Formats: sequence, structure tokens, C-alpha cells
Amino acid sequence: MIETGVTPVFYTDDVERAANIISACADGGACCVEFTNRGDQAALVFAELVRRFQQDERIILGVGSIVEPSAAGLFIQMGANFVVGPVLNPEIARVCNRYKVAYIPGCGSASEISHAEELGVEICKVFPGAEVGGPAFVKAVRGPMPWTRIMPTGGVSLDEANLRSWFEAGVACVGIGSNLITNEIITKGDFSSLTENVHRVIDTIKHIRHGKVLY
Repeated sequence: MIETGVTPVFYTDDVERAANIISACADGGACCVEFTNRGDQAALVFAELVRRFQQDERIILGVGSIVEPSAAGLFIQMGANFVVGPVLNPEIARVCNRYKVAYIPGCGSASEISHAEELGVEICKVFPGAEVGGPAFVKAVRGPMPWTRIMPTGGVSLDEANLRSWFEAGVACVGIGSNLITNEIITKGDFSSLTENVHRVIDTIKHIRHGKVLY
């Protein structure tokens, strides 16, 4: 996540479509992909995706929208490499720590971020990124807590000015959902455009980071 700077985030109940999205993201250079647990068949779709990509060493597939520990345990048993949630749940942290799987909880205050770090969290998801306070929030938190690694999700776009504002504020990486994996791309099956978008975002992040020392 930190190396590429971006984690694509998506959900679909169609296995073929999901597999194409993951492949397109990996072809563009984003190999950590978050499949969100947002539908009745999400677990079944995820299990099939893990099976399909288990021989592809590029892919690091994680699950998002996890709010309780039993779901975390289920997806970990299916092969999730990381677990993301919109909120901080200490019990999920314990489950993830037990299996040595990264947990990235949603945090909205310095106190929540500090609590998450006490639970062993390496990267905190600021969610919803724009509504919590945007890049100014990130910069303010990292003032007294420069060791903190933050991944905002929500309010992140493909625009260079937007990405620059986040990375210059000190984020470790960003999560991008529908602004990257758009409904139009999904509907048309235009996965080559998705690969181009991912590649462009990663190049933009590299350009922004050039000459900077990341914590």
C-alpha cells in the first residue's frame, strides 16, 4: 500500500466482473485491492476471487466494510490478506493480530488513531476522509504524532491537485473507490481504461513524492 500509494476499493456481486477489475488494477500497478463486504453474496464472491488469484503473486487481496469480528474471521479464513473497516473495533484488531493479518480501521479523531495504534494497527483509515477534515486533519494529527500512517478514503479523486493536497499533508497512501472504478467503467466493461487510470494515479503519486522522505 505504501509503495504504490493507492488502494483501489470496490464491490460487485459478479465474479467475472470483479476478477476483471482486480486484474486491471494489478496491470496498472496497484496490486493491493480492497473488495468490500457490502452484499449478501460478498463472501462467496470473495472466496472465488481468492481461488482464482492464488497463483498470481502480484495480487494482495483484502476485504473492506468489516464491522464485527466474526466477519473478519470468516474472510481471513477465506484468504484475506488485510481487513479494512469504517470504524475501529478492538475485537477485530485482536482477531487480525491472532492471524497476523493487517487491520486498517476507520478513525475520525486523534484519540481513535492513538487507540488503534495501541491495538497494533500500522495504518489508520481516515473515514470519511473529506468530512473528517480532509488534508488539514491529517497534517494536524501528524504534527504531534509524526509516526502515524494514515490512509484516507472518501474525498480522494484522480485530480493531481487533490492527490497533492493529501500527500503533502503526510498520508501514507490513499483509498479510492468510485472515483477510480467508476460505474461507467463497470457497466461498459472498459477495463483497459481502468488500467490506464490506475497507472496515471500511481505515476502522479510518484511525481508528488519525488524528493520527499516518507516516514
